[in-house]
Amino acid sequence: MARVFLDTNIFIDSVKRRPEKEILRSLMGHTLIISPISIAIYCYLYNIKIPNRELSIQLAEFQVVNLSQETSDKALQGPTSDFEDNVQLYSAAEAESNDFLTNYIQLQDLKIFFKTRIINKL
Repeated sequence: MARVFLDTNIFIDSVKRRPEKEILRSLMGHTLIISPISIAIYCYLYNIKIPNRELSIQLAEFQVVNLSQETSDKALQGPTSDFEDNVQLYSAAEAESNDFLTNYIQLQDLKIFFKTRIINKL
């Protein structure tokens, strides 16, 4: 199966906004990858205090990529004007993801980033 990187919006949808089981079921069999930035945004938006048992259970479904100085440096150069989007794109590429799932039209317009397809559904 595919290595699928979930942009922050898809990750949060899968654990909070939409029925978790529905999104995760549609991705069953794939390796699901996220960035630590997505976790930070999720915790900030929903005021999640750490340690948190529910969060630990949710994160067990995902592989979390490393966030490095190199990723940050690359993200500062583009390809978009949004640092967080760039971190996500470079993280997906470094994780050798086949697909990058996002709801953002601006990212979908890129169509591909290195070897990673940018799509809104599998």
